[in-house]
Amino acid sequence: MEQLRKYTWLIEKIRMAGKISHKDLSDKWERAVDYSDGRPLHRATFNRWREAIYSQFGIMIDCQRTGGYLYYISNPEEIDDDRLKKWMLDSFAVGNTIGEHLSIKDRIVVDEIPSGRYHLTTIMEAMRENRVVSVTYRQFSNPCGYTFPVEPYCLKLFENRWYLLGRNNRGEIRIYGLDRLEAVEPTDERFRLPEDFSADAFFSTRYGVVIGYDEEPRRIVVRSNEEHKHYLLSLPLHHSQTLIEDCGVYADFELYLAPTYDFIMKLLQAGPMIEVISPPELRRTMKGWVSEMYELYKND
Repeated sequence: MEQLRKYTWLIEKIRMAGKISHKDLSDKWERAVDYSDGRPLHRATFNRWREAIYSQFGIMIDCQRTGGYLYYISNPEEIDDDRLKKWMLDSFAVGNTIGEHLSIKDRIVVDEIPSGRYHLTTIMEAMRENRVVSVTYRQFSNPCGYTFPVEPYCLKLFENRWYLLGRNNRGEIRIYGLDRLEAVEPTDERFRLPEDFSADAFFSTRYGVVIGYDEEPRRIVVRSNEEHKHYLLSLPLHHSQTLIEDCGVYADFELYLAPTYDFIMKLLQAGPMIEVISPPELRRTMKGWVSEMYELYKND
């Protein structure tokens, strides 16, 4: 883990600089005293790290010899086109940055991911070996959990919770929150992942983790007010989101996904700053939720 932090530190410094000399890298490394103890980054060490980074991540750090021996990442698509690798490197980069500034740790506030540290390793190892796991799952509404086998297909992180998508013993593709798993045990039974299964494709027309088999994906148009449109432009609701028209006081966005429960909850979070323009049935659903909310407060 310590070596991995060093590798991701080096990758991030080169990514941020675009091109950088070994001297500048060594100077940055010396200043990162929590990692380097104030020692320089020797060239032999640097070259070993370059080889290890290529071996482990497939990322090539090449040297531009014209104009002063500058190092750069020659295949940035290896990061940009791999969402998991990019997320992992970005996460380590943030961790490294915080690690370099532990003296102000009481001024950095983060959210806890409650389900990440208990079962992830067991599930990932089972996924790698296509091994069935026995899980004990307790829904929030039930006082007791129940145990059953699951073929672990993929994991998804959504709104600070980890979820497992898998095929259970009834042949159903279901999703299970790791914070509701009381136990996970690998079994000796193996399974074959369907050849046509793709985690990205499975979730491509879903907002979050609600599968919603009874909800078909459709074209959705939402209108955001002048203030909130900037948030949607900087952090889209969904990867399918595109800007249709920006009229100044409002902007219309188009999305293509299934309007499941978690997507509706996301829209409701924005209150009057977002209006559903189409389809009509989604407008009616939103109106129903708003009416129920009004009933709670109308007598105040």
